[in-house]
Amino acid sequence: MTHKKLTPEIGIASKYVLTAKDENGVLSAIEFQNTKDFNFAYDIVDELGRTKPNKLAMLHIAKDGTERRLSFADMMENSNRVANFLTQIGIKKGDRVMLVLKRHYQFWYTILAIHKIGAIVIPATNLLVKEDFEYRFKAGKIDAVFCTAEDKVAEEIDKATEEYTNLKAKVLVGSRKINGWLDFDQSIQNQSTEFARPEDAACGNDPMLMFFTSGTTSYPKIVCHSHTYPLGHYVTARFWQQVDPEGIHFTISDTGWGKALWGKLYGQWLCEAAVFTFDFENFHANQIMQMIQDYKITTFCAPPTVYRVLVHMDLSKYDLSALKHVSTAGEALNPEIFYKFLKQTDMKIMEGFGQTETTLTICNLNGMEPRPGSMGRPSPQYNVKVMRPDESFCDVDETGEIVIEIGEHAPEGLFFSYFLDDKRTEDVCYNGYYHTGDTAYMDAEGYLWYVGRTDDVIKSGGYRVGPFEIESEIMKLPYVLECAVTSVPDAIRGQAIKASVVLTPGTEPSDKLKTEMIKFFKSTLASYKRPKIVDFVPELPKTISGKIRRSEIKDKDWEEQKHKLN
Repeated sequence: MTHKKLTPEIGIASKYVLTAKDENGVLSAIEFQNTKDFNFAYDIVDELGRTKPNKLAMLHIAKDGTERRLSFADMMENSNRVANFLTQIGIKKGDRVMLVLKRHYQFWYTILAIHKIGAIVIPATNLLVKEDFEYRFKAGKIDAVFCTAEDKVAEEIDKATEEYTNLKAKVLVGSRKINGWLDFDQSIQNQSTEFARPEDAACGNDPMLMFFTSGTTSYPKIVCHSHTYPLGHYVTARFWQQVDPEGIHFTISDTGWGKALWGKLYGQWLCEAAVFTFDFENFHANQIMQMIQDYKITTFCAPPTVYRVLVHMDLSKYDLSALKHVSTAGEALNPEIFYKFLKQTDMKIMEGFGQTETTLTICNLNGMEPRPGSMGRPSPQYNVKVMRPDESFCDVDETGEIVIEIGEHAPEGLFFSYFLDDKRTEDVCYNGYYHTGDTAYMDAEGYLWYVGRTDDVIKSGGYRVGPFEIESEIMKLPYVLECAVTSVPDAIRGQAIKASVVLTPGTEPSDKLKTEMIKFFKSTLASYKRPKIVDFVPELPKTISGKIRRSEIKDKDWEEQKHKLN
């Protein structure tokens, strides 16, 4: 399909991306070309390494404060060194290589090298332990692992490989030496900075990337993406994060998560923008804000969890004059957080929605006016619908499941399968649509409003209630840091609504505070939406990627009630 108004994008992306904008300058259509032979490492990074060798690709700050300014030539040459090393130790096209490298700059050298030799990269978090690695090694059929020397992760991997013996190599990044592990820096220092593109180089629809999902309700699924996936992130960086080719973009994410590839690599370098990486151990909001000030960050992206902390700080202490755009994804953003951040900074947080299986799917793009509480409108990259259980489409303001049309050609950025799991793939991809498992409703202007995961929706007294709208009201209370709304068994309604609340530091839980909250609910929420139970908790259960596990709270409450009845 060709649209008459489509024109090439700017810079290096012009060969691959055609777009059109509406009368307000908002992206209205996008089409990708020359995808058949596309390989991000060769066609973007190496091309920039040759044509703009001195242009800043990454500003990396180590935990000890060491500053590295890495150019595109640095990325090209060092990824070639790693590619030669991988070839030397027997890693080949189609092999699967796990990277457990936190925010170490060596991650970028290695992932590009893996793309070059045609192997498949599997990012993973350093929070995993022996049992996690055992499962991932066997399920993903892993051939090699690169691991940080920090945190005793290597020891957990060694325990896991007592049962799994198929690794060709274990490579350690850092100063510590461990028997049985190759030293990364030592191994690549004498390698050639040249690596010729193979005639059969992986590209286009060849497999490139595998993600293990968070696994909130079962063993993690393994999401497979092709070499066209990076192109799918052009919208992410150019029109949502609004990166500046002459600026520096900062996304808060560990490399073990998909968010790192949303904000620290593909789309940003397609836009020729530098990325900022701070290899911190623990999140400290003051330290992050100081970094944004000192390194003149121009665009910033973080999960709602981060903004929930930032709005309780005095942000006027920092010079944010270089910062032009901020964005968020990962969970729904409560309107109260949007307004508090706007009041302090005069910047509107541009929300977006996507999954491990997709790139940015629903979003507030450059030129759009965000509606607090809404995820935005569907990206022109995807044909997004809201569907009823009978597979008919919902009316305006009617809640249903978010689905993406697959059609004859799946859009760039959408996964192609779950690894070696046809059943799970067919469970979500059928009759021409990918079913996300997330529910929302679409208003008359096309904005989507998140309700919750299909499993999170509460059925109380004949009403279907989404947790997010109730949580958004609770977040208006100044002493609430975060909260989760779930169901509990109720003899009359079938299900009653419970609010698990984390209070701000210095606020003491009390019956008086509960009474105050219940009074607040009566003034702001319809009767069928009001929490009947308020539980003050020190923290909420979360996945290792930081998402609230409402299912864990709910399952525990239902199980306790079941035992009481028995």
